[in-house]
Amino acid sequence: MHILIAPNAFKNSLTALEVSLAIRKGLQNSNLSCTTECFPVGDGGDGTAQLIIDRFKGSKVYVKVHDPLDRIVNTSFGLIEKGKTAVIEMADASGIRLLGEDELNPLQTSSVGTGELILAALDKGVSKIIVGLGGSATVDGGAGMLSALGVKFLDNYGNVLSPRHEDLAKLARIDVSAIDSRILKCRIVVLCDVNNRLLGKNGSAAVFGPQKGAKKSDVIKLDNLLAKISSLGLKQTGRQMDKVKHGGAAGGVAAALYAFCNAELVAGAEHFLGFTDFDMRLKGCDLVITGEGSLDTQTLHGKAPLAVSVMAKKHNIPVVGIAGRVPLSRDRGLGNHFDVLMAIGHEPSDLSRAIADTRANLIRTGTLIGNLFSLSQNK
Repeated sequence: MHILIAPNAFKNSLTALEVSLAIRKGLQNSNLSCTTECFPVGDGGDGTAQLIIDRFKGSKVYVKVHDPLDRIVNTSFGLIEKGKTAVIEMADASGIRLLGEDELNPLQTSSVGTGELILAALDKGVSKIIVGLGGSATVDGGAGMLSALGVKFLDNYGNVLSPRHEDLAKLARIDVSAIDSRILKCRIVVLCDVNNRLLGKNGSAAVFGPQKGAKKSDVIKLDNLLAKISSLGLKQTGRQMDKVKHGGAAGGVAAALYAFCNAELVAGAEHFLGFTDFDMRLKGCDLVITGEGSLDTQTLHGKAPLAVSVMAKKHNIPVVGIAGRVPLSRDRGLGNHFDVLMAIGHEPSDLSRAIADTRANLIRTGTLIGNLFSLSQNK
């Protein structure tokens, strides 16, 4: 029996690679006679860039950029395909993990560091940039990123505004005349882990703002700012930031890259699996194990385990989905994609304890899966 282990990261706990290795160890501890392959996957969220760099045996370029609160941070991006393609993870420059819990406030944070990473990649002469957007701390409509690329945000008097909400509330005009021309000659592919559009009740501010520290009153202010940037951006670019699918990803950075930099916004998981030839790994495979921190209705909106399942089902391969949390009652949508759903927890615990025990619980769950399948081998 050959088993392909293809999980996403377990958020705030283990990377996708660490998850896959823990599951494999569990299988090796079981009574099942099997071979395994670890193929950790991503959907544009935290860790996706590193997976791509590792898969293509790329190199790292180390740079200094500004974090969401304008502090200097040491970070990096990857180069693959003989240095022609840069791989950037927004979270490395503008990520929520760079901030303390008391610092979360999208009225104060900026995506300028992401723009600086893009500039550093352009300085390396790349012709293509892949950007993973998950894990951002910002809801600035990409204003910080664009300002780093040379775009000016102006008030009624022509004064240049800083790319933060307090100043951008005075925004009257966007000037793109000084944008770095190299960005328009470079192919940019944006891996998005959400389908949300930019504005409204299902938009960037309403859905993701609270996760980044926004209060109810802040959400209204942020949505109004995104609407203003979208309206002014349409006049400059002819592209509708508020209409494009995935545009709400990373606080509107996706929409800004689409409108101002002619970027392609793609479903991150599907693109990742296609780009890394995941389909080839399914040949000769008898079982796929996938998962992430939570398998729920959100999984059905383009998350990595769903994309893994869809591809596996095309080959009629059964799929086991494991997670820290799964629905208590059967979910028909999830049931259509996962033959088995398993929660990895084995005793009552609070969230912090569950996160701390993730690796041990994954090993134990891997052993359980192996022992269950070994029963059919022994018949």
